[in-house]
Amino acid sequence: MSYEFLQILWFILIAVLWIGFFFLEGFDFGVGMLLPFLGKKDVERRAIINSIGSVWDGNEVWLLTAGGATFAAFPHWYATMFSGFYLALFLLLVGLIIRGVAFEYRSKDAAPAWRNRFDWMIAVGSFLVPLLLGTAFANLAQGVPIGEDMNLVSPAWMPNGIGVTLTLLNPYGLLGGLATVAVFLLHGANFLGLKLEGELRERVNTVAKKLWIAASVLYIALGVFTYVAGFWARGIVNPGIVPIAAVVVLLVAIYFINNKMEGWAFIMVALNIVLTQVTFFSMTFPNVMLSTTNPDFSLTIYNASSSQYTLTVMSVVALIFVPIVLAYQGWTYYMFRKRISTDKKTLVY
Repeated sequence: MSYEFLQILWFILIAVLWIGFFFLEGFDFGVGMLLPFLGKKDVERRAIINSIGSVWDGNEVWLLTAGGATFAAFPHWYATMFSGFYLALFLLLVGLIIRGVAFEYRSKDAAPAWRNRFDWMIAVGSFLVPLLLGTAFANLAQGVPIGEDMNLVSPAWMPNGIGVTLTLLNPYGLLGGLATVAVFLLHGANFLGLKLEGELRERVNTVAKKLWIAASVLYIALGVFTYVAGFWARGIVNPGIVPIAAVVVLLVAIYFINNKMEGWAFIMVALNIVLTQVTFFSMTFPNVMLSTTNPDFSLTIYNASSSQYTLTVMSVVALIFVPIVLAYQGWTYYMFRKRISTDKKTLVY
């Protein structure tokens, strides 16, 4: 395999890992954010947690694998992004940690105050991660201030670390974060509609209708901003069918939500998430990080990649183990496919 082919291949594989993470972890972040608001009683909150209890930690592996693959295949990309986004990534890890701890320790004590505290930790952690990831990806889409030495640079009047972080908190970046949170909330509500029974299921369907409005408004605003500041600014008048399809499937989702067709509603929002990520990676290729300082300073799959030998070995390993991981995770979802009731005898604490 040629060196260029391997570089393109690993760009695609990393894109697939991020798509898998957003699709799978998206709904359990949404479930986590909804937990203290949908569950009025402890058994209801336990049922909500049980809906993702068998898969949430496996879904997080996609994030770890995406980070590890980036480090191995494109070390300059990894170094620039993880150093420049250091504070955001630190907060992201904090969100994942408090969320994971809360899942494990929530049921160690039956006291309502104890459980309520950990329920809010799950919600806050589940909110913080998509907010930060959405903000980060939006900034990567519009470009970040990369210098000649492949490091992010701050305005001259600011300390470098603080300045880089503040440049990420721009209107477009924050809109990307809020839109991601809204879509994940809707994704989580649709997933709960597939997993729960009785009154709780009806409550979820009602909430999903309201969440669809928020998600659609924020997503369309993000789409318009992306077209003007992204595609149009780069001279691309027609962005292609993929971003248009991403908007259409999100808008169509309300038909299935209104008709309580939870499976199709879930598929529509899932397609929106997948197509959004495809749009992101398509609009940046062959760049992995666009420089707003000077286009020549942008990181590409060619100047940021590992050696041909490294990419070859990684490809062999991926060819062997990726199908195994996918088969195992698919088996997990199949085994835990049944709906969950609020009957305390059937709940797992």
